[in-house]
Amino acid sequence: MRWLYVAVLGCLIVAPSVHAQASDTAATAVSAAQGAAQAWLKLVDDQHYDQSWDSAAAVFRSAVTKPQWVGAVKEGRAPFEPLGERALIAANYTTQLPNVPPGQYVVIQYRAKAGHGKTVVETITPAREKDGRWRVAGYYIRLE
Repeated sequence: MRWLYVAVLGCLIVAPSVHAQASDTAATAVSAAQGAAQAWLKLVDDQHYDQSWDSAAAVFRSAVTKPQWVGAVKEGRAPFEPLGERALIAANYTTQLPNVPPGQYVVIQYRAKAGHGKTVVETITPAREKDGRWRVAGYYIRLE
């Protein structure tokens, strides 16, 4: 099985123990993070890989160089192209994840139809940065 996994949030993305909080703050965070994730995924879907790296969170950019990201995303997504519409599986807000500093994170999972009759699950983890903006800090794609 081929998969793509990028950024320092790797351990937390595959870890199933994400704690969701039910509050107005969490709901607002989830909504903002989903918007950031969708805009970022559009860049990736449109093969604007350089721009997706440029717009990612600082932790993402410090974990992988732009050329490394471009190569990894091309290779990692190739077996699944073309990706069809995404359906939201879950979006969970948390302030603590394994192996990263405390902060505000939303772990978002989408199910998507992929090429050759496959189905994939994409996990995107936006983080709220110091400037208050949500940016993608982690991305993982796998066969369902």
